[in-house]
Amino acid sequence: MLSIPLNEQRPWQDSLADLITDPYELLELLELDAQQVQLSSAALREFPLRLPRVFAARMQKGNPHDPLLLQVLPQNDEETQSSGFSFDPLQEKSANPAPGILHKYSGRVLLMPTSSCAVHCRYCFRRHFPYAENRPDKQQWQENLQYIRDDTSIREIILSGGDPLAISDKHLEWLLEHLNGISHVERIRIHSRMPVVLPQRISARFCDLLQQYSMKFVIVIHSNHAQELDLEVRDACRRMKTAGAELLNQSVLLRNINDQVDALAELSETLFECGVLPYYLHLLDRVQGSAHFDVSEERGRQLMDELRQRLPGYLLPRLVREEPGESSKTLVF
Repeated sequence: MLSIPLNEQRPWQDSLADLITDPYELLELLELDAQQVQLSSAALREFPLRLPRVFAARMQKGNPHDPLLLQVLPQNDEETQSSGFSFDPLQEKSANPAPGILHKYSGRVLLMPTSSCAVHCRYCFRRHFPYAENRPDKQQWQENLQYIRDDTSIREIILSGGDPLAISDKHLEWLLEHLNGISHVERIRIHSRMPVVLPQRISARFCDLLQQYSMKFVIVIHSNHAQELDLEVRDACRRMKTAGAELLNQSVLLRNINDQVDALAELSETLFECGVLPYYLHLLDRVQGSAHFDVSEERGRQLMDELRQRLPGYLLPRLVREEPGESSKTLVF
């Protein structure tokens, strides 16, 4: 299993080891009273709070409706069992042939180097994922690599998780070295929230890795609101861009967070200033505990139509839904 060595001491790893996990500490930092929010101890037990301090520092003090706070704070709404919502909304168990690997789409396979994330987003569609069953040992990693070697249709490897950048550069290099030795693998796509929530993670060594191999790197960051994109995030994106990576963003359409045209337009404009192109705007994957974030497809279409009138085409994300068993994401707008 790939993991972060305890003896590796780097600034970003120090930050990763010093996450906010107590909601009352977070509320105190934000000068909020517990009575101003609907804090849920049950939701906290089921899906713990994990939050980098640098991300918390971008939240507005005294504002219980801050769009960054609402993404991470365990609230009473999560306790509601909602019709049409499930513990495995994308039915990923059926696409999980071996621990640490998902194979849903033609030409692409997803590897999960870790189950860890720097931040727990309350709307995460994998919040109930059986990570305990997906922790491959060294032998299983060799078998997963052989699985890729044997299927010559696989041209792209997607690293997800968990957050693949929660592992050390040393272990990331081990994985990339082995993937680089597979002739039909042309691209590595890394899906990570880390450049946004912990931009120190984009180290010089990581950027060196992006230039070390013949494979093309695509890094898909995850930002839902322009308030997330401070100067440190912009600098991290610049470093990845300079290292030759293509940068894309995916967002989730979330009620009371970014379901207004002004918020979405500002996000696209700010992403472009960071050197990142808007890629996908996802309708919510309907995982149990997230119904209070849901935005209807009709509202999503309306927002996209308004965005189209305000933004150039290259700043317009594609509104999509992921449906179990389909060969690709479903384009909604």
